[in-house]
Amino acid sequence: MSQPTLETERLILRPYAPEDAQRLTELIGDWKIFDTTERIPHPYTVEMAQEFIATNLDRSEPGGHSAFGIESRSEGRLIGGTGLTINDINRRASLGYWIGVEYWGHGYTTETAREMLRYGFEDLGLNRIEAQFLKRNPASGRVMAKAGMRPEAEFPEYALKHGVFEDVVQYVLYASEFAVARDSVETR
Repeated sequence: MSQPTLETERLILRPYAPEDAQRLTELIGDWKIFDTTERIPHPYTVEMAQEFIATNLDRSEPGGHSAFGIESRSEGRLIGGTGLTINDINRRASLGYWIGVEYWGHGYTTETAREMLRYGFEDLGLNRIEAQFLKRNPASGRVMAKAGMRPEAEFPEYALKHGVFEDVVQYVLYASEFAVARDSVETR
């Protein structure tokens, strides 16, 4: 099964393409993206983008990682990225996302997170989806809450960033909670 293209009201979540390398580098190379995420390296080079895209071009095997470029319908170009790291045996996944700095504050990340939760539960049949954020980046936690997730745990000194161990907060949503969470966020 090839990775699908997912659509929301304002966004297209699609597999990355080789021609995305330059735009990906421009967006994800911003210091603010590096500073607020746990795993994105800095500086981020075109070669890194090309390697990432090549690795993610065909994700047809079960499990593994599903990476999507986030494209704005109105602009017709890449504005961010998202993905699920899937543990197929245990039917769970870890959700990750980032949006280019110029697109912060417009609800794109929440729209993305909601669609990725829908995809994970309805299309992939997952039982659990979790997501983590650096505690000093509460905006990411607000995205998770708006998408219907709830706090599960806090991990002190869990991530090494700028030579300092930082606290990480984890949110979660289970398949049994998904329909209720989806219905409640749609009425907000």
